[in-house]
Amino acid sequence: MSYKTALIALGFAASAVLAAAAFAQNAQAPSMPADLAHMAESARAAMAQSPAQNAQAPSMPADLARMAQSAQTRMAESAQSRYLPEYTDSGDMKLPPNSIWREWVFVGDPLTPNALNGGHAGFPEYHNVYIEPGSYAIYKKTGVFPDGTIFVKELQLTLGPAENPDGSRTEPSGRGYFPGAFNGADVTVKDTKRFADTGGWGYFNFNHHEPKALTAAAQSKSNCAFCHIAAAKRDEVWTQVYRVLDEVPLPQGGGMRPAGQ
Repeated sequence: MSYKTALIALGFAASAVLAAAAFAQNAQAPSMPADLAHMAESARAAMAQSPAQNAQAPSMPADLARMAQSAQTRMAESAQSRYLPEYTDSGDMKLPPNSIWREWVFVGDPLTPNALNGGHAGFPEYHNVYIEPGSYAIYKKTGVFPDGTIFVKELQLTLGPAENPDGSRTEPSGRGYFPGAFNGADVTVKDTKRFADTGGWGYFNFNHHEPKALTAAAQSKSNCAFCHIAAAKRDEVWTQVYRVLDEVPLPQGGGMRPAGQ
């Protein structure tokens, strides 16, 4: 292989690695494909084995080497910056350990207490909703939730006992609703292949009571996905009630529709 061929091959490899790095930041941050690394190494080896040709030719441009190294570094940082969902051998999702979601990006906490819902609400708690930070960073940049996005909805009861018919009570700050005991968790994961039957999102119930379950099977479409598909504003996510998500600009081509349509 001549030095020119080697340079072309290395340049192609570096470009491909950069493309893979860009893809990693907008998907699930896969590791760099081994064949790209082999291509770059092959080009370097070929140049080293052609001293006669290289004596009359410039050495490998340093910027190509920097491009390849930069791409590898970006991919490594991207992979490390995201917490991706983990599953058991049977396909059940594992609850993120050590309540790690409490360190994630907090997006909101809707409240639907029993007293305001005929005495029996489907979720009679605060819904403390968090999004995994690496996925949120990609969403802010692109307007699209990447595969691997995790939302955790930790349920938290209102503080009791209620002092008024609407379930409210009075604390030093005034009359209202105040957070009480934790009461389980639900988790939503985006994976357009794994959860194709439910619109690209998987929904998991880790108990609506304490202690939380350590693993959970994906819910059927009729349980959770049905409601999200019918009423969520953007990509099965209720961004209309979470300002930090709703204020992110839409990607070119749309991606948002009126709730219920």
